Amino acid sequence: MNISSLKKIVFFTLLFSSLYSFSQSIELSKNTQVSVLTCGTGNESYSLFGHTAIRVRDTVNAIDVVYNYGAFDFNTPNFVMKFIKGDLQYFAVAHSYPDFINQYQYEKRSVYEQELNIPFTLKQKLFDNLNTSLASGESHYTYKFIDKNCTSMVVDIINKTVGITAIVKNADTDITYRTILYPYFDNHFYEKLGTSIIFGKKVDGLGTRIFLPFELQKSLKKVSFQNHPLAQENKTILEFENEVPFSWWNNPYTYIVFLCFVIFMKKKSIYLFYLTVMAVTGIFFVFVGFYSSHLELGYNYNILLFNPTLLGLLYFYWTKNKKGIYNLALFNILSLGIYFFFIINKAHLILVLPLIITSGIILVRLAIQNKKRIPIII
Repeated sequence: MNISSLKKIVFFTLLFSSLYSFSQSIELSKNTQVSVLTCGTGNESYSLFGHTAIRVRDTVNAIDVVYNYGAFDFNTPNFVMKFIKGDLQYFAVAHSYPDFINQYQYEKRSVYEQELNIPFTLKQKLFDNLNTSLASGESHYTYKFIDKNCTSMVVDIINKTVGITAIVKNADTDITYRTILYPYFDNHFYEKLGTSIIFGKKVDGLGTRIFLPFELQKSLKKVSFQNHPLAQENKTILEFENEVPFSWWNNPYTYIVFLCFVIFMKKKSIYLFYLTVMAVTGIFFVFVGFYSSHLELGYNYNILLFNPTLLGLLYFYWTKNKKGIYNLALFNILSLGIYFFFIINKAHLILVLPLIITSGIILVRLAIQNKKRIPIII
């Protein structure tokens, strides 16, 4: 986001906060339209899943504003550690609709609109709730990947306004969160691999919560309120073909080539480098599992593959302890076997299978090379 865009966001946020503070409420006209905007995916990591916002349009009062619950401050002290910890604060901002739509036009990302079929009194109430949220700081929230994000915040404030849990998940509730996420990583291989191995048990649960923009869009098509559809038919504001730039490295071919290189070179230095990477990754998983409050990162059974005890092999290698290498290699082979049977029905089995095979081959070779020879007496 450039400085100019940021200044405009701050201006409109302050404007609507000030208007609410001084007048307590802007009286909307009867022809006010309130809608949910679903924004398409992009190629940056933060835009892979799309975005959700609320638009309020009143031509009589010259109001056309978009409320966006997905803002955060890159200048937050210890930004990276706060993000990992899971206590990074997100907040809502107000954009003018032209500025909002121009940004997506520039980024070549699609935007779809679903107007809400709610009485005028509820439109006014939603508008008031949004402005109160901005002015009071209620819009600040601790980001959680599944449980608290720009989409879930929109669902919450609409449900709060209508007084019932009108918007519920009504599609794809029989598949896991991990499976729901996978199509968003098409042509982003290493993002897909990274997400697969850092997420633990929580994302293997059935996807019963609305947490992605296009899930909300699908659910709104089927939700009823006061005996009629809550949202009108989907309207296309902008539509672009999502073009993924060519990457010579971000694809499964480099992944397979690297692992084949590790296997077929048969050099101890390469083995040790590979095992070091696997072990350090496992230690990182242990760290974030205990340190982070992101529930998605807890109970990460992928640690059976990225096993921190592999560092012990390095120690035993440098101390020339063949018995230690042999026993630890057998332990990790057993861990791989348990891991394989644990994920045999999981969505990321195919992704990590080459790593299982590579680790298995290396560990078997190390076990054979360091097995104590039994002398044969003739």
